[in-house]
Amino acid sequence: MDVGAPVSGGLLSSLRGLIDNVLGSAQSRLELLAVELHEEKYRLIQIFIWISAAVFSAVLAITFASVAIVYLFWESARLQVLCGFAVFYCGAFLVIARNFRRFVARQPKPFEGTLAELKNDRACIRPES
Repeated sequence: MDVGAPVSGGLLSSLRGLIDNVLGSAQSRLELLAVELHEEKYRLIQIFIWISAAVFSAVLAITFASVAIVYLFWESARLQVLCGFAVFYCGAFLVIARNFRRFVARQPKPFEGTLAELKNDRACIRPES
């Protein structure tokens, strides 16, 4: 084939078809990524709202319960009760922190669908051995 010869219509058509398929595949993957980003953002906002409400309620409940119990033992054992609360709250914190780490470790990877589709695309493109 001569270098200066025009490219045949069939080759140009095939090349355009290939480029169209690649761009179409890239577009669908980007649309999937956008949907997953939106879902992750929505999920994180929901988690933040629920955690904020739970923390606020828990802090109020713990504060008022602690004050009431310390008030009950004000004359007889106020220091022991305060130390007991300190130990209890430290232990509760450690248990919560450990369980939170387990919870985070069990969460699915973000963009799992997009990554799986890209992996499938690469598997289809690779030549068979």
